Amino acid sequence: MSERVETVVLDSEGLSAWIAQDRKLLAMLQVFHDMGADLVIGANTIVEVAHSRTNMPRLNWALSRIKVEPVTEHAAKAAAELLKGAGLHGHNYAIDATVAEVALRQPKPVALLTSDSDDMTKLCGNQVRIVPL
Repeated sequence: MSERVETVVLDSEGLSAWIAQDRKLLAMLQVFHDMGADLVIGANTIVEVAHSRTNMPRLNWALSRIKVEPVTEHAAKAAAELLKGAGLHGHNYAIDATVAEVALRQPKPVALLTSDSDDMTKLCGNQVRIVPL
């Protein structure tokens, strides 16, 4: 991770790993923090990670340290266009598409930490650096 990254977007797996204090993810976040990168998630990622076993105080702590991007009507339409362009169906890939849309509108260069690198590569093309988790 030698080249500079301006923005780091986390998908639900990335946010969940941060909440769980996963050592590999924490080490990555430290590198990005040291280069001054901003951390970002889409608002619906919160819905994806919040369940009965979620450590809510840790989630709230993480959310206080990250920029949460809204999923507006405009963002939803842009995400739908990404799905169409990638040949993916909204029923299975709706949240992935909104995460990709958030990543694509952040200050570049952008890294996307994701457990779904294949689909995110289809959705983001070469405009976002995909970092598999």
